[in-house]
Amino acid sequence: MDYPLLSAFWTMLLFFGLMLWLYVLFAVISDIFRSRDISGWGKAGWLTAVIILPLLGVLAYTIFRGDSMGERAMADRQRQQALYQGFQPSAVQSQGVADEMAKLVDLRRNGEISEEDFQRAKSRVLT
Repeated sequence: MDYPLLSAFWTMLLFFGLMLWLYVLFAVISDIFRSRDISGWGKAGWLTAVIILPLLGVLAYTIFRGDSMGERAMADRQRQQALYQGFQPSAVQSQGVADEMAKLVDLRRNGEISEEDFQRAKSRVLT
């Protein structure tokens, strides 16, 4: 077991450096696809540059288009949040309707309400 402490530190440094590099590479690639102001050929060119010459491609992309990467990411997050907010009330409402119906079914099953009361309450809940 001859693995000195400095070698372990160096290995960890290289591993985390590799993870950082992969994060930056995927961030740039996702920004290329997220950009709406680049044509299809422009996206293909940037993607080719990033894949064939990764270090130079990523550096060139961040130099030329890096200033607006954060703006595109923020716009994408806001668009996703707006979509989520748009769907959320209907999901809450449908859960509320399902809960109400389950309570009504339990009340009818236990004999606490009659069939007419159940039908009346059901029509009120579903409308």
